[in-house]
Amino acid sequence: MTDVSLDAPVLASRASPAVGINVKISAAAATLLAVGTLALAATVSWRQGALYLVGGALGITLYHALFGFTSAWRIFISHRRGVGLRAQMIMLTAAVLLFYPSLARGTLLGQPVHGEYGAVGIGMLTGAFLFGVGMQLGGGCASGTLYSAGGGNTRMLATLVAFIAGSTLGGRDLPWWSAQPNIGSVSLIEEFGWLPAVVLNLAVIACIYLLTVSLERARHGVLIADAMTQHRGWRRVVQGPWPLTAGAILLALGNFATLYLAGRPWGITSALALWGSKVIAALGVDVASWPYWQGARAASLQQSVFYDITSVMDFGIMIGALLAAGLAGKFHPEWKIAPLSLLGALVGGLLLGYGARLAYGCNIGAYFSGVASGSLHGWCWLVAAFLGSILGTRLRPLFGLGV
Repeated sequence: MTDVSLDAPVLASRASPAVGINVKISAAAATLLAVGTLALAATVSWRQGALYLVGGALGITLYHALFGFTSAWRIFISHRRGVGLRAQMIMLTAAVLLFYPSLARGTLLGQPVHGEYGAVGIGMLTGAFLFGVGMQLGGGCASGTLYSAGGGNTRMLATLVAFIAGSTLGGRDLPWWSAQPNIGSVSLIEEFGWLPAVVLNLAVIACIYLLTVSLERARHGVLIADAMTQHRGWRRVVQGPWPLTAGAILLALGNFATLYLAGRPWGITSALALWGSKVIAALGVDVASWPYWQGARAASLQQSVFYDITSVMDFGIMIGALLAAGLAGKFHPEWKIAPLSLLGALVGGLLLGYGARLAYGCNIGAYFSGVASGSLHGWCWLVAAFLGSILGTRLRPLFGLGV
């Protein structure tokens, strides 16, 4: 199967046919969301239950809006079609406007909140570049891997397994990479004040948006339209596809809800390092002695994963995507994967996981939430990962993957 992302809306030339709801899959996923929310609220906290539900909503949004980062970048690199990149700029605009006043105050509705920051340096830039290569070989980013796997894409399950392995290795090596030359973390909100930081970020966002418009018109003459569908009214809401702009706004709102409930923005990949570390710890590896698992992270290694905010939200994303796939009638796993494609998934997954740990996050934790936090590393991550995606796009044919 190809990666379930922006290929569909960007390349669609006719309306997608109407299909029926898969009642069994939809009911099973809805039950998992409901029962999981209640169980987490009863055993951990109401906030943990709510975060699981927010993860589910994000999974539904990612799937129904076909909101990806991987193919959005690849299609711009190869065809100069920028609809996916423009949707990301809309998402970042909404996030900046929502986040910056609250982060400057340090509270949101009485809840203490803080942003996500990473040191800008050799380690971070190397990690983001490797992540960009891995995106194109693995067929998805962090959010894309989760929602595609949850939606029934079996190739992405292989990417996810390798992603977990790469994240674990990256956690082991992170202290060495963090010690390489860097300028530390830079908060644009602290440096300039929240309002000038808003203006600065919106100016950068506008430049990227307009650049995609200019380059697409220069290549094709006209801008491509959003996804087309025969669904109308309630059926489009339930079955999708949703407009990309709607998906962008909903993702920003979901991240803002995460900021309130968790006290920090949305992230994905730290949970994968935790899962992998727990697995090899059960096999006898002394991961607790790794510097990565010292200090504040030590408790996560000892507790159940259901106490870990990022893990709970990742589970929610996958179940939400499963529900969306069932509602769309598109849950049809295909278990036959070409060997070269499978190899690409494994190599890409390893690069994704390793790169994410070095770069202090992925397309969500470093790029989306980094920019939303006013962190310089969010924009630096975008540049390095995009350069990695250029190389990854060129390498795809070696693994039997289309461009």
